[in-house]
Amino acid sequence: MTIMVPLCRVRVGFVAALAALLSVLSLVGHARAEDSSPWINDSHSAVRLLAGSRSGQVLLGGIAFQLAPGWKTYWRSPGDSGVPPRFDFSKSENVEAVTILWPAPTKFADGAGGISLGYQKHVVLPMRIVAKNADKPVTLRASISYAVCEKLCVPVEASPELTFASVASTQDATLSAALDTVPVPATIGDQHPITVRDVKRDGESVLVDVVAPEFGEVDLVVEGPTPDWALPIPSKVDASPPGVRRFSFALEGLPPGAKPEGTALKLTLIGRERAYEFNVNLE
Repeated sequence: MTIMVPLCRVRVGFVAALAALLSVLSLVGHARAEDSSPWINDSHSAVRLLAGSRSGQVLLGGIAFQLAPGWKTYWRSPGDSGVPPRFDFSKSENVEAVTILWPAPTKFADGAGGISLGYQKHVVLPMRIVAKNADKPVTLRASISYAVCEKLCVPVEASPELTFASVASTQDATLSAALDTVPVPATIGDQHPITVRDVKRDGESVLVDVVAPEFGEVDLVVEGPTPDWALPIPSKVDASPPGVRRFSFALEGLPPGAKPEGTALKLTLIGRERAYEFNVNLE
């Protein structure tokens, strides 16, 4: 037996189902839009904000950069040349403080015989955001100044904006992976796969002894106590003592009037799978 259904009823049911589907898709799209801001594109790069799941007063977010093939951007300490990114969050709403967490950089030639520090292809800088009021919405408004370089450098300005929702975020896995690339705080002699064993003065140079697997790649970066310290990138010493890899850097690039004695240095030791950060005082 064939059951006949009036065409008008079919149309009404179809329209209702379609409306319900579009409503669901609209809600899904809206939720995902809150997890990230739109990409702000430049000719050689793009940047956007990411929001992690919100719970309480401290939020996790990120600043995502995409770079064109062959182009690079810079770490907080750019090395022999380059410009570090600058961030201003002063126009944000319900934000007490923002802390940028920097993934370990890579080294690359700057085209002028020097070495710069930064990122290629893509990078996510995690952020810890403290809300003024945990019960109110948080809107992050960022004013970002950064440079992208190939043979020449191009300055870029961007002002992404993102409101953090109190729901689960589709960006949690991305932000968790980015956190894994941030150097882990450590102290000299810690039993990590790679570690700093000793730091000592040798006249106008500093020697840093590192313990690392025999065939593992390892790099070392040094920073002074303030951004106006421009210490050189440490180089590997060929004749290292048994059981260690020795790095050396000259005490050059100090600000006028600064003395190295007692200076607080930050050493970032970068391995293939993990990086560690050591704070030391020169004797």
